[in-house]
Amino acid sequence: MRFCLNIDHVATLRNARGETQPDPVTFALMAEQFGVDGIVVHLREDRRHINERDVRLLRELITTKLDLEMAAVDEIINIACDVQPELATLVPEKRQELTTEGGINVIDNIKQVKHAVQRLHEAEIPVSLFIEPDINQIDAAAEINADFIEVHTGHYANAITEEDIFDELERVRIAAKHAKKLGLGVNAGHGLNYINMKEFIAVSEIDEVSIGHAVLARAMFVGIEQAVKEMIQIIRMAKR
Repeated sequence: MRFCLNIDHVATLRNARGETQPDPVTFALMAEQFGVDGIVVHLREDRRHINERDVRLLRELITTKLDLEMAAVDEIINIACDVQPELATLVPEKRQELTTEGGINVIDNIKQVKHAVQRLHEAEIPVSLFIEPDINQIDAAAEINADFIEVHTGHYANAITEEDIFDELERVRIAAKHAKKLGLGVNAGHGLNYINMKEFIAVSEIDEVSIGHAVLARAMFVGIEQAVKEMIQIIRMAKR
């Protein structure tokens, strides 16, 4: 299981005062040194955190992998085609949300999503769809030739009782197995942290996790290096 770090909220902190620090690009470069497998950023239409300059600097400077999260809209697709990330992850986007609230509904938006996938493929960019652990949505993702899915883990992360935690983890496992049978790569993310990852690593079908807020919050207390290495240590347990 690979670990990619989402650095969106480093930019959120920078933008809170309209300053230049903390710099998300510097944070990304340091995280790479400490062992992350890739960097994730969401270039939103409203540019509330990551901006286009961040994305272009990251493309020039990082040496691992750039996963560009984005809405399936022409403006951002054009930027992605120019920047050439290693992966483009299509996500739903609402102006009023604090963060992405759920998976993209591929079935109800299949024409728009298919158009985005085709455009990105024409630029030779692999595409992932951020979706719920739902068999029908996964089938739709395969139908429009997505390369990966990223399973939305928010319901698992927010589960409280042992029964709910088990049920949500099983939903993710079943979805991941189904996606693998269809030839899709399987990533996962949203709400994963140092506690719930200890259970989540048991889902062996997951190729990669995207984690941001928990690591950035931890880094405020212990520093970037320790925060990153603590998460890597948890994920390595899966390999044993």
